[in-house]
Amino acid sequence: MTKIFTEAFISGRKGVVIRMSDKKTVNAVQLDTNMQIETSDNRLQWHSPMEKPFQVAGFGWLEEERRYRRLPSAPAWKLPLAVDLLANCTTGGQIRFTTDAVSLSVKVKLTGAADMYHMPATGQCGFDCYIGGPGEQIYFDTTKYNHQLTEYESVLFTDMSREQRVITLNFPLYQGVDEVWIGLNPEAQITQPPAYENNQKIIVYGTSITQGACASRPGMSYTNILSRRFNVEFLNLGFSGNGKGEPELAHLLAEIQDPACLILDYEANCVTTELLQQTLPNFISIYREKHPLTPILVISRITHAKEYFDVQMAKDRADRKQIARQAVEERRERNDANIYFCDGSLLLGEHAQECTVDGSHPTDLGFLRMADGLTPILREILG
Repeated sequence: MTKIFTEAFISGRKGVVIRMSDKKTVNAVQLDTNMQIETSDNRLQWHSPMEKPFQVAGFGWLEEERRYRRLPSAPAWKLPLAVDLLANCTTGGQIRFTTDAVSLSVKVKLTGAADMYHMPATGQCGFDCYIGGPGEQIYFDTTKYNHQLTEYESVLFTDMSREQRVITLNFPLYQGVDEVWIGLNPEAQITQPPAYENNQKIIVYGTSITQGACASRPGMSYTNILSRRFNVEFLNLGFSGNGKGEPELAHLLAEIQDPACLILDYEANCVTTELLQQTLPNFISIYREKHPLTPILVISRITHAKEYFDVQMAKDRADRKQIARQAVEERRERNDANIYFCDGSLLLGEHAQECTVDGSHPTDLGFLRMADGLTPILREILG
């Protein structure tokens, strides 16, 4: 029986502490990746999230490369140049820890300044903060800084009551991060965050929409929303304008160990119907060679506002949706019971045209609706 989802359910050195009285001096220091800094004027002690008990999630090759990068620097499969560059964007990355700190700040060194006309700098270059354990995270604040800068320090909270809190900091969606430091009051205790349910990962491959355009802050990309509903690690492998289903990417994604689910959401970057028809079955087949039983969810693209006025655009989307559906049906007919289809045209729900910034990239409302539609589907797939 074909499993088709057609409804959207809308609803330095280690241990070293340096004390300086001038924050400008601190910002000018070239920081070692294991160094902690304490400034006497704001009484903060700075910690590298690379060190335990902090946990950094969302970077599949972090342990080997010690970089905030979403793909390996020298993979066995040659990456398209644009994908290689976009892999430096830190979307989906998270810093997790438990602390009784009364003050929390971040110090960030970006690879570039904010420069997007249709996306807030808070989403492109900022961090945001959630407080609470798995399934109970509540948004608290977003970094504020001069968006013309590539290095900034921002207070997320201060003078809080001293009690244990689980903290999740979401990385920028559309910029790279060379360094990030966590500033806590010196007497703060830091312990590990709550454990994930298991070591498995949900891998999401796709386009600029997958990457997070155009969320107003990092926590509102649909993969980050989903990460607050499922207590597993998410790997966001959305590449703006360059999620084209190349076989090299299929081979590379297949190297990621312990996948819980692979989500394919790249139709929007297929410039022709023929390209999707060529790449999708091949991408799935390559992945299946290494992961014959891993659930795969294929999502057709969301609606674009111009479809109401452009008959050909609407027809192209309908044709490509049928190609994706057919690819899933054919594999299920060959006894691949762990592959599924989701009709993405239903995810934005009523008044879909009001859920985007520019007719195609979702606002926070659009991403929330996407996550609401995907949540029950993923729950059923993951059991």
